[in-house]
Amino acid sequence: MSPLLIVIYVVFTVAALLTLWRIIVGPSILDRAVASDVLLTEIMCVMGAEMAINQHTRTLPVMLVIAAIGVFGSVSIARFVARRDNDAQ
Repeated sequence: MSPLLIVIYVVFTVAALLTLWRIIVGPSILDRAVASDVLLTEIMCVMGAEMAINQHTRTLPVMLVIAAIGVFGSVSIARFVARRDNDAQ
């Protein structure tokens, strides 16, 4: 099981680094918003994998909070972009 865990950790690390690169580089606020949602999803996947491997549910409340933050953040950014587009017209 150990080589499989190493592969999983490497895949999640590479995905997180690529997502951070998209957050930093951009080029638009929507690209950054999507990348931040992907990063939150990756964090939730890592926490879920850790829960499955160690057979516990202690981090489930943290995952729920992360999911709520992702939803509220996406809605906030969508409203900001929609308002900005309406002001430009």
